[in-house]
Amino acid sequence: MAWGRGRAHSRTTAQPEPIDGGYEVAVGPPSTEVRKVYHTYTPEFLAQTAAALDTPGHQLMIAGPDALLRSAIPATWTMDQGGHLMAVVFSPDPYTVPDGYRLVVETEGPLTVARAFHTNGDHAASARLGRDGEFGVFDKVVTADNHRRRGLGSTLMRALTLNAHALGMRSGLLVASDEGRALYEHLGWTFVSDFPGARSKAA
Repeated sequence: MAWGRGRAHSRTTAQPEPIDGGYEVAVGPPSTEVRKVYHTYTPEFLAQTAAALDTPGHQLMIAGPDALLRSAIPATWTMDQGGHLMAVVFSPDPYTVPDGYRLVVETEGPLTVARAFHTNGDHAASARLGRDGEFGVFDKVVTADNHRRRGLGSTLMRALTLNAHALGMRSGLLVASDEGRALYEHLGWTFVSDFPGARSKAA
């Protein structure tokens, strides 16, 4: 639930609504789909839920194995590229900005955005964090292709962590890609669960 609420703050979309075993949320423009996310379920429950939603405009996500969700959905559904739910306890460690870059961290309400700029004016990298109480949810950690492998992703994560801790947040959550998981584990994050998704047939 904290991940869903924090992600909505990061993306300035509608807040999730609690349902049995999880929550549902409108995906947001331009999509008109509704996503149901489950943290508590049985295989039978997932199969029944997917069957009841087997019309255009629905998504399912679970904290659990990809294979389990794949086995529960109708053949007409499409699996999305899966992610990895990860967590960390925030530690206010110092960091340095790579040479040739400057860092800007701005907070407005529950949203904090960190941006890295090159001295040539390039917007080189950015990352967002949405707050839900003591949780900070990292989202959209992006580095421009011509500024990769310079430590900017790690720097932005550390900057957001330090800022979040100063604001009273104590734990971090994120959903990582296969590639991103290695970076986050290097930064001390712990794997919690696979986080696959699927969507019903197109309209």
